[in-house]
Amino acid sequence: MATERKKQFKTESKKLLDMMINSIYTHKEIFLRELISNASDAIDKLYYRSLTDDSVTLNRGDYEIRLIPDKEARTLLIRDNGCGMTAEELENNLGTIARSGSMDFKKENESKEDIDIIGQFGVGFYSSFMVADRITVTSRAYGSDSAFCWRSEGVDGYTVEPCEKEGNGTDILLHLREDSENENYSEFLDTYRIRSLVKKYSDYIRYPIRMQVENQKLKEGTGTDGKDPEYETVTEDETLNSMVPLWKKRPSEVTEEEYAAFYRDKFYDYEAPGMTIHFKSEGTATFDSLLFVPQHAPFNYYTKDYEKGIQLYSSGVLIMEKCADLIPDYFGFVRGLVDSADLSLNVSREMLQHDHQVKLIAKTIEKKIKNELAKKLESDREGYEAFWHAFGMQIKFGLYDHYGMNRDVLQDLALFTSSAEKKLVTLKEYVSRMPESQKKIYYACGETVDKIEMLPQTEAAKEKGYEVLYLTDDVDEFVFKILRNYDEKEFVNVCAEDAELSSEEEKEAVKKENEDSADLLNVMKEALGDAVSAVRFTGALKNYPVCLSSEGGLSVEMERVINKMPGASEDKAKAQTVLEINANHPIAAKLKDLSENDRDKLASYAKILYAQARLIGGMSVENPAELSSLICELMV
Repeated sequence: MATERKKQFKTESKKLLDMMINSIYTHKEIFLRELISNASDAIDKLYYRSLTDDSVTLNRGDYEIRLIPDKEARTLLIRDNGCGMTAEELENNLGTIARSGSMDFKKENESKEDIDIIGQFGVGFYSSFMVADRITVTSRAYGSDSAFCWRSEGVDGYTVEPCEKEGNGTDILLHLREDSENENYSEFLDTYRIRSLVKKYSDYIRYPIRMQVENQKLKEGTGTDGKDPEYETVTEDETLNSMVPLWKKRPSEVTEEEYAAFYRDKFYDYEAPGMTIHFKSEGTATFDSLLFVPQHAPFNYYTKDYEKGIQLYSSGVLIMEKCADLIPDYFGFVRGLVDSADLSLNVSREMLQHDHQVKLIAKTIEKKIKNELAKKLESDREGYEAFWHAFGMQIKFGLYDHYGMNRDVLQDLALFTSSAEKKLVTLKEYVSRMPESQKKIYYACGETVDKIEMLPQTEAAKEKGYEVLYLTDDVDEFVFKILRNYDEKEFVNVCAEDAELSSEEEKEAVKKENEDSADLLNVMKEALGDAVSAVRFTGALKNYPVCLSSEGGLSVEMERVINKMPGASEDKAKAQTVLEINANHPIAAKLKDLSENDRDKLASYAKILYAQARLIGGMSVENPAELSSLICELMV
């Protein structure tokens, strides 16, 4: 039989194939995924044909994909018993880069349901040249007596000639490249490595992927009755893939133990998940999804090293290990997967095209996670609070991010410690308990709940019968500043000038007190210099002599947080603080006496009271040595 003359690939240039081999795929190991997917498609085509063609006598259980590595010959054979190819199909599908027989088949059967073909682009086969310097494809179409052999060494072209082959299907024989200093191609002949790649990328191919594997087994008659155990090497046929994806089953068919085992195995967590979200979406965005909320955040979760994203499958084939586009940052703690046959992928199937379908899926996932968290909040408060302790900070960052753009999704999921029994409450719960006279949502900031409770303003708000939210995380007040209000109720810091904790009568009385004491207050302001923007009397304090409040948008707590941030400017943020003096405290009378008789001592009192106000507010004293001297002067 005469040797067929070598033909050139039907492409615009040989550079296209070179690009396919060297540029499109990120990892060389992808070639095995692509060839197994092609084999699965070939079996699919014959199986779909069998549904309407009685001449196809194969049963579903007869189909298989077989892998045969040969270390001595440095070859890897991928064999399927699918539809096979004629000489013309070999020419069309392998002689033309980016010509996909699977895509043609799908178009021809668009009217039929359940046509789920993996291959779409016709370039996956050429990824084999990343690891092989020679490829031989032997194929026999089902129902044909003739087989044909396609051979190529890459960009130089290919040959197609008749050959012998038993049974229908396709054999792809890869002659692996020689190892080099930087590349180890022999790893793709190791059965353990092959098994791991199948498990990673092709575990849910719907047909069995089989391979002969050597295992160590106990010799019969040893290891019992006092005999020492002896082992022998046994070659066994092993099915490498599990075939049926857990997420393709109905939730009612899967036990909690099965979910937990899958989660631990797939995402390397020693604990069961805190929440499992298993659903199928149909309509504009059709996909299966299995999501998990861990019980605890990974050790590196709040570092730049953490990479969010969920696994992306297309018809059971792993496309991306972490697809960040399918989940918002504020739900970045969610782990899991999405399986869709409808996603638009690029030619290497490793990256998503940023199209409408992707956004639809991401929006559906976001809504589902939000709804499931809301359900848990209602039905399992203890479980939700455990979730909040683990990931509440991420929800808060989500509220703050993008100027509160995500408030409608997240605000009803947020919890804050309340003065009511020091328990976590939602904003909705807080508002539902507000007395009719209360028009604002009050909060107070500090490093701990106990320190916040000691604030004079907190005591004053509680005295009025108002519930106060205790904000102890650095991001908390920034969140409230961004949100501005909830249910048309404005957020107000109890330490702010607009807290309105005094009655109208008290306001008028204090206003007159400040007007009458203008000279006294000016002396104290001059003594404190730029430390405060003003000094004034107040009627809002009950037992405390003084406190610090703030004017403008920057509170004392926000000043502290901003100035401790890494990379903070040398020009420190400065809140406009006001020293407020309790007009009803005996100290007020003492200050008035000093204003008339000893203005130097009044200045000293101003500094002592300012230091006292800082200590009451949970802040450090700016000049401890000066404070100590001033106190000693008063004592002698």
